[in-house]
Amino acid sequence: MVYKIVMALVLVLVFVFGTHADEPLDAENRALIDARLRALELPVIEVKPVELPGFYEVVLDGNQSLYITQDGRHFLTGDLYRMIPGLPLVNVTEQGRNQHRRALIDAVHESEMVVFSPPAEEVKATVNVFTDVDCGWCQKFHREVPELNRLGISVRYLAYPRAGVDSKSYDKIVSAWCSDERQEALTLAKLGEEIEQRTCENPVAAHYRLGREVGVNGTPSLVLGNGRLVPGYLPADKLAQQLGVIN
Repeated sequence: MVYKIVMALVLVLVFVFGTHADEPLDAENRALIDARLRALELPVIEVKPVELPGFYEVVLDGNQSLYITQDGRHFLTGDLYRMIPGLPLVNVTEQGRNQHRRALIDAVHESEMVVFSPPAEEVKATVNVFTDVDCGWCQKFHREVPELNRLGISVRYLAYPRAGVDSKSYDKIVSAWCSDERQEALTLAKLGEEIEQRTCENPVAAHYRLGREVGVNGTPSLVLGNGRLVPGYLPADKLAQQLGVIN
């Protein structure tokens, strides 16, 4: 209850006093904040201005955020919302997460993914999917790929072996990535069939780290074109609706 009251007061402050998102973080305040964060041993990625007077956003590993005062003495956890009369609430924190995810995914070249796509001229939308070959819901999602392609949706797989990089699932997905026929090998692995064990220079460990950075904690995890994270399985028609391909 106290948490809800505090966050409600934060929202009121944003509404009443406006924003300071363009104000720079001066050296003195940055030093104070850095000292406090080091003492907490938090996995800090970035400290940046935010539209909340007297606070800065601290982006943590795993694409999580907290809001810290300029003197580094207090912080709040939770999502920050913008309230404008007559308009829907806007989750400012999630908007930032989406931008961060999109930038990270865009930095991965498609040649490092396993891609199932309709012809280029038929592509209406793209979905990025963190997948594990031994995950039942990932296998179910994979059976939807032909229908997704028929609807004009390109599926770009990134590897996320849930058991980690020292697991049998990791070895299986590496073998698929190192196959001469990645699509076929990944499909067979998801069907539970044995594929030729292979190793090569591959991006699987990097994908796994990327998944953790963007906030993946289960598979399948879908990252839409705008950077929004959709955890879990969606059937083809529901995903197509999310992507705006069908009504």
